[in-house]
Amino acid sequence: MPNQLTTALAQCNPIVGDLDGNLALVRRLHRAAEQAGADLVIFPEMVLTGYPLEDLVLKQALLDRTAALLEKLAQDTAGGRPAIVLGAPWAGRGGRPFNGAFLLAGGQVAAQRAKHALPNYGVFDEKRVFEAGPVPGPMRLDLPRGGTVRLGVMVCEDMWIEDVAEGLEETGAQILVVINGSPFEVGKQERRIQLAVTRVTETGLPLLYVNTWGGQDELVFDGASFALDRDRNLVAQAPWFEESLLVTSWEQADDGWRSTGERQLVAPPGDLESVYRAMVLGLSDYVAKNGFPGVVLGLSGGVDSALSAAVAVDALGPERVHALMMPSRYTSTDSLEDARASAHALGIRLDSIAIEPAVEAFGTMLGPLFEGKKPDITEENLQSRIRGVLLMAVSNKLGPMVLTTGNKSEMSVGYATLYGDMCGGYSVLKDVYKTMVFELCHYRNAERPKGCLGPTGIVIPERTISKPPSAELRADQKDEDSLPPYPVLDAVLQALVEDDRAAADLVAAGQPVDVVQRVSNLLDIAEYKRRQAPPGVKITTKAFGRDRRYPITNHFRRLGLEKG
Repeated sequence: MPNQLTTALAQCNPIVGDLDGNLALVRRLHRAAEQAGADLVIFPEMVLTGYPLEDLVLKQALLDRTAALLEKLAQDTAGGRPAIVLGAPWAGRGGRPFNGAFLLAGGQVAAQRAKHALPNYGVFDEKRVFEAGPVPGPMRLDLPRGGTVRLGVMVCEDMWIEDVAEGLEETGAQILVVINGSPFEVGKQERRIQLAVTRVTETGLPLLYVNTWGGQDELVFDGASFALDRDRNLVAQAPWFEESLLVTSWEQADDGWRSTGERQLVAPPGDLESVYRAMVLGLSDYVAKNGFPGVVLGLSGGVDSALSAAVAVDALGPERVHALMMPSRYTSTDSLEDARASAHALGIRLDSIAIEPAVEAFGTMLGPLFEGKKPDITEENLQSRIRGVLLMAVSNKLGPMVLTTGNKSEMSVGYATLYGDMCGGYSVLKDVYKTMVFELCHYRNAERPKGCLGPTGIVIPERTISKPPSAELRADQKDEDSLPPYPVLDAVLQALVEDDRAAADLVAAGQPVDVVQRVSNLLDIAEYKRRQAPPGVKITTKAFGRDRRYPITNHFRRLGLEKG
């Protein structure tokens, strides 16, 4: 009888630093996989500690506790129970720990390997806190029905370079196993599968890929675990943004290990669905893992706050979302009506606090200093900051976290007020351009995505989407008074931010020189504001923050439309 192996990819949501809770999570899924007939249960990168740990991984107490839990968990594999492959740190030789992969089998820690390729780009700083291991060799697993299999275990980034997979194949690996903490961004799953196909093509070995899911600060992990056979066919695909135990069966043939049984394929979400669900999950886990009772936000009647409210309701439920309408003398009747319509459609509490008394009080207080000076942006920013004070007061008194509502287009060019509309604890639109905000509004009105807690049907009034965007901080104000039209602005910003293209290249490609010059300058000088912005869900390939790190004091400007 040929050797047989049943595997379970345990796509789960650990919490950074919650070692006992993560141990319980692993044990629960280990038992479920055992009941499903698995011989081997494969968990994501750093599942025992959560990921990314950042400098927390340098604490010796954490490493010691993790080592003790590994020994404890290994005992769960005794007596013929399923073996486990999982990720956890362990103390290295040079003062920094390893990002490790462990095989637990037969009641003991049977093998351990260190991550070889440490990413040091974008959101990753692994060379700062981890020591790189050598190219790993296979791990031998004795099978319960006789025979053995040699597992070529890679940790996340190890799959993105060819050296590790080729080294494993050359030293006798028979099945490639990749444990991951790979964050979501639009289009990333296609790149993951393409790379996995490349590794299978190079080695002729099947590949099992398990990813974590859930939110961790600004990162969202989408799961989407999968399995490829040695012919590069996708034989199993787990769902996105939820827990999953993906069971696959394998049999050793003359030419290697072959998949047996029917394919298990979940259709991938479209781009808008994946972005929306990422925002929902990011907010839900940020609120839950940090112990907030809910959120409060300003509901202005504009499109950004309406979409933010919809995401909040879908993440937390209407009973945990509180909205404030804070009108001024410049707030239009349409905006008041649209804010009420949004709140009614979503079923959330809406309170109205007029800011005019505070505006007048500040005017009186500042009058002697400002005597003889015409009103300007100062008075506009005062209105925004008064609203921020009111939101923070509600947060302090009643407990909900303030949810900010600004989008990436505004944050890119500094079209936001420090300590005003930037005031808050989290932002779901921080990495979403304004043009996509409109697309997401239409999407959510047409469909309630899986797992969302809000109502079906129209939740964002059509007039909110169709009317010209305005901050309503002065009479007859429109965003286009200060900014290029959003389709133009966003096209320039995506080229400058995501693609890091030179301004001169954009002009050569047909973008107006005055627009490119103005936008690139605004992008540079707004860095000081972005440094003080709250965290928010990473959506694109280059979110502001750890993805894109520019100095605040910066005399290298794009004014000359430099060539590269």
